[in-house]
Amino acid sequence: MTSIRASRIPGRAGQAAEVPFHTVEEAWFWTMAALVARRDGARIVSGAGLVTRPCEPDDVVKCLDRLYRHRRVDLQHARILRIWGERGTAPDARQPGEAGDWRLWHEAMSRLDWPLRVKGIVTGPLLVAGPAQVLAFPPGGR
Repeated sequence: MTSIRASRIPGRAGQAAEVPFHTVEEAWFWTMAALVARRDGARIVSGAGLVTRPCEPDDVVKCLDRLYRHRRVDLQHARILRIWGERGTAPDARQPGEAGDWRLWHEAMSRLDWPLRVKGIVTGPLLVAGPAQVLAFPPGGR
């Protein structure tokens, strides 16, 4: 049985197969690494990496921009994504100084997840906030 992580999207003739990201966080950290490298003077060339991805870094940024324009995320979310994305790690909710950042990070990641899935950029398991709760209803429906 093959896992989703190992699945590949067939490439165009003469090109390597594209490998989607497993999680939205993985896509975001990849995007931020590319943007930092570009800022530091690197030239981003499509298909030149070890793994061919189904997007460019700007595609992920455009999804975030669309969420911002539709008021699904705000500047605080974008700021937290930039800060922690440049660090290459997510904030830790267990750390008192990072709990607020974690909340904004988690909100932004959960909202960015679906647009990246629609575009085929992320294909791993759905981002879930936590374990589901089972509600017990009284007999008779009331």
